[in-house]
Amino acid sequence: MVQRFDVSSRFAAGAQFTAGRLGPGASGRTQDVVDPATGESVLRYELAGAADVDAAVHAAGRALPEWAGATPGERSDAMHRWAAVLRERTGEFVYAESLQCGKPLKLSEEFDVPGSFDNVAFFAGAARQLPGVAAAEYSGDHTSYVRREPLGVIGSIAPWNYPLQMAAWKILPAVAAGNTVVLKPSELTPLTSLMFAQAACEAGIPDGVVNIVSGAGADAGEALVGHPSVAMTSFTGSTAVGRRVAELATSTVKRLHLELGGKAPFVVFDDADLEAAVHGAVAGALINSGQDCTAATRAYVQRPLYDDFVRGVADLMRDVRLGEPFAPGTDLGPLVSHAHRDRVAGFVERARSYATVVTGGEAPGGELAKGAYYLPTLVTGAAQDSEIVQQEVFGPVLTVLPFDADDQGIALANDTPYGLAASAWSRDVFRTASAAREIRAGCVWINDHIPIISEMPHGGYKASGYGKDMSAYSFEEYTQLKHVMQDITAQPRKDWHRTVFGDR
Repeated sequence: MVQRFDVSSRFAAGAQFTAGRLGPGASGRTQDVVDPATGESVLRYELAGAADVDAAVHAAGRALPEWAGATPGERSDAMHRWAAVLRERTGEFVYAESLQCGKPLKLSEEFDVPGSFDNVAFFAGAARQLPGVAAAEYSGDHTSYVRREPLGVIGSIAPWNYPLQMAAWKILPAVAAGNTVVLKPSELTPLTSLMFAQAACEAGIPDGVVNIVSGAGADAGEALVGHPSVAMTSFTGSTAVGRRVAELATSTVKRLHLELGGKAPFVVFDDADLEAAVHGAVAGALINSGQDCTAATRAYVQRPLYDDFVRGVADLMRDVRLGEPFAPGTDLGPLVSHAHRDRVAGFVERARSYATVVTGGEAPGGELAKGAYYLPTLVTGAAQDSEIVQQEVFGPVLTVLPFDADDQGIALANDTPYGLAASAWSRDVFRTASAAREIRAGCVWINDHIPIISEMPHGGYKASGYGKDMSAYSFEEYTQLKHVMQDITAQPRKDWHRTVFGDR
């Protein structure tokens, strides 16, 4: 059961969370959190500026020695308590996530919130598993071993499409490894990130280990990336903004992790289970109203199945129920804002000059007209080099193109700048094994599209960025290795000294 709460009262003190306390931002500007289903503001707050970022970074720096000095077991215990606090608040998180994003209730209840809380439980256990190379006498005269140490203060920036999940992906591996964090969520959707950080403090994680600055990218975001006391930046967002983040991070020579845009191909071979592929394509294209960097956006269907696939997808899309996020039976909610809805519509309108809109392609009328809704949309007849095939639309839009030979389908799948995720559909294990090997993407699903699990990494190839979220592999982003080499001979004169002075 969703537990609704008064958002304005909950965050009356402000939408910045530094050293365990909520407070207002000091930028002098305000921002509304808007319910995209109605267009109404649910919270107005003061945005963070550079001064707020500086205060949060210093709070994280003060908390670092205690947290980094804790044993892995102590950090693990604290994170298990965090997971317990979160589970008690499940209903509040479900409500807040659907309210600020327009997600259907069932998506928040069954995907976003439980998946995020599972991440906490995973990293609570993983905090005790930070392996290094076994100690050994590699030189014969020394024992060598590797220490894996935290980097320091991490500055993370998360997007608006999965606010809670992205906050978890950024914060959890960092703090499990002994770092402290300053997270900047999207200024459009800060609610669950703030609640997530509050729950950490309530669980006994020291004040200052997790801090939230709710501000715009040009102000708070750039101040965070460029801050000299931030040891590493982790950013999830568009490739265009990722380039700017990389420029700023390079100027301070800090480590950088980028999870950027995607344009996931959905490759259907002629022996695929057609019903499974049709259902997988609709679910994979429409999850979170298509506002997912791994969403199925380009379906390449081998010609014998092409017509039936298009027909099946169009029929199923027409049956998808758009509605108010908290209404029973709603399948698809609004996009995050009217401005973003108009951006998505622009892609489709421009495509009409060179392609066919089979179904959808417009905003609904009636009661839904006040929200940022857009109908599930299927496009065919677009050329491979067209805008709608090559660029990230980030809405409920799927394009379908035919192919003939298997190698042509793989080549088309690889023919965009992106490489975040993909799927291949076939009953032939040799075909799917070949696709998994040859598609250039950080995740390749076989006969499915979208599922993620805490134990496996998420990250891209090419313009989709580098580095990994989730899984033990993410510790590579948030730790540094130190080689310790200890003499075991106790001899004051070493044989190698003669290469500098004296004779043997």
